[in-house]
Amino acid sequence: MNVWISDVGILLNAAVHRGIPGGKTGAESLVNYEEAARMFGLRPCYMKLQDIDIERHECSAFVLREGKYVYTRLPLPRVIHNRAIYFDGRSKNRIQRLIDGGYMIFNAHNRYGKDEIHHLLESNPLLSQHLPDTTIAAPSSVQEMMRRYRDLILKPCVGSVGRGIMRLHAHGQHWYLTYARTGRSLGWTTVRLNRQQLPGILLRRISQAPFLVQERIALAEYKQRPYDLRVSIQRGISGSWSLTGMYAKVAASRMFVSNVAQGGKAFPAERILAESLPGLSADRISDSVHQLAFGVVRQLEQHLPFAADLGLDIGVTKGGKPYFIECNGRDQRYGFRNANMPQYWKKTYREPMAYARYLVNRQHAGIGL
Repeated sequence: MNVWISDVGILLNAAVHRGIPGGKTGAESLVNYEEAARMFGLRPCYMKLQDIDIERHECSAFVLREGKYVYTRLPLPRVIHNRAIYFDGRSKNRIQRLIDGGYMIFNAHNRYGKDEIHHLLESNPLLSQHLPDTTIAAPSSVQEMMRRYRDLILKPCVGSVGRGIMRLHAHGQHWYLTYARTGRSLGWTTVRLNRQQLPGILLRRISQAPFLVQERIALAEYKQRPYDLRVSIQRGISGSWSLTGMYAKVAASRMFVSNVAQGGKAFPAERILAESLPGLSADRISDSVHQLAFGVVRQLEQHLPFAADLGLDIGVTKGGKPYFIECNGRDQRYGFRNANMPQYWKKTYREPMAYARYLVNRQHAGIGL
């Protein structure tokens, strides 16, 4: 009996992995992975952490055979692309055991605290001028920021797709808090502060989980809707970072968050920049955004081992100055598809497979990650 050999493993969360036989893999496109893997002569397998036998160096995984995904036992690939997020210590320890055992796992750690990222970037004088004024949220620090600015954003240190974000802003003589009751985008509520006293919902949330409070940058607007830019930056066949693509995320009407998962819309960045900032050069703004993105990556790679696939959110002011907003360690990628940029969507899958080929070649040559 022939043993199936895979060159690269793609590590998925259990829910996504469970949906493979029925073709229900959410934001992950296995078709794109397969197409990209073929381009670089790779045979991928799709696995979850629980199905890895570290002692036997084996795994149970799905592989594509004659047009169907078959669940089979096979040797554990030495190169693994992590697309799962783990919060528990046991899972993180298993990942570390694999790394210590010589397995090349890129994006092994892909969930970074916003406070951690801000601290790393703030230490670089060239980057700090592109960061909103930010501090850890506590009753005293929020009050201090209210004295300095009239528009603030509070966001969970750990979280994604805009969940849990609150806006605290002044209008006339009064301050207002806008938040979603569930922590998601369903049912936004705005309340007026009584004598600038912080509302109970805000105090409860920042006491239950770490939050950042930061000045809200006055972002450029498209049709009176603020937007920011998602910049996909990845390692490829040379092992070096390159910019894969960029699109604009435009907030829904009367919303202050631009996340696609929160009702925002995705568009090609060049179009939005040209139409929203007609007095400025869209090419020049794009270049400044790209320079900031590479500066951020060069700073972060010194502290974040195994990073190879990042989605950066960068805002632009009405004057064209770029500001770093957020770093996503597991870019969902579907924004390119939603922006009608299918070639870039496919490229976000192609670059990780190109990097996997680079690592496979290094592994064959006996060179580590």
